[in-house]
Amino acid sequence: MFSLDQLSAFVAVAEELHFGRAADRLNMTQPPLSRQVQKLERAVGARLLERDNRKVELTEAGQAFLTEARRLLALVETAGDLARRVDQGAAGTLRLGFTATSAIRTLGPLLRRLSEELPDVDVILHERVTPAQIDGLLRGELDLGLGRPPFDSDVLDSRIVFREPLCAVVPGNHRLAALGRPLTSADFSGEQVISYSPTQARYFHELTVRFLAASHPRIEQRVQQILTVILLVAAGRGVALVPASARHLGVEGVTYCALDGPGQAVELHAIWRRDATSPVLQRVLTMLPEHH
Repeated sequence: MFSLDQLSAFVAVAEELHFGRAADRLNMTQPPLSRQVQKLERAVGARLLERDNRKVELTEAGQAFLTEARRLLALVETAGDLARRVDQGAAGTLRLGFTATSAIRTLGPLLRRLSEELPDVDVILHERVTPAQIDGLLRGELDLGLGRPPFDSDVLDSRIVFREPLCAVVPGNHRLAALGRPLTSADFSGEQVISYSPTQARYFHELTVRFLAASHPRIEQRVQQILTVILLVAAGRGVALVPASARHLGVEGVTYCALDGPGQAVELHAIWRRDATSPVLQRVLTMLPEHH
């Protein structure tokens, strides 16, 4: 095996084609320089230089080796720079989980900012419902999630990155759409409501149950994804509660109605492991929007 010093010695001689000038360039005397080149040739198993009293020339093997030697030396230089950038969180990989609706208002701006400010960070995206994101964080498959509470705050840390109103979505020709005012819980009495899975979409399930607690809706469908809910509403299968940003999903044939009553905010959290040590994650956390 050869050393970096031997590579540097060979490159200097190959570029100067003169041992004296190469020695001066490396701030060393000629005999140790010659020994470095001889050791390199023995390690490589080929003659790299032809030398006599008048001149030094590269052999064909030397010409080929010079290209690789320069590449190796450049790689050593950039490896140190890369290590520093990774240590500072400016390079590396971020495995980012997100829900479909978190992508509407939060994911796009975050990805644009990451590409502008941290171009050497590779972002690997995983679309998952919140429980699957939490499993991924706990198993070390994800570095950061964009999801909804609840989660184990002893193990996971979080920050609210977006807050928006809860609203109703109804078929376009529905009587609730014609009321022209914010809807109350009582307005939903007797209505067929499309709700959410209490396990896979627990957050929206609980918001729906809480808002409709005083009315007596008929809940016949329970699904996981907000887009699915809205498509079912468009198909006339019922009415539902969704975050206001769902308007931007572009589903036709539905109307969105404001809700009357306090405490109808929908929160999106950035979620990560409390014991996470990734420099990239720490850098990205400083870039997240923060809502109080």
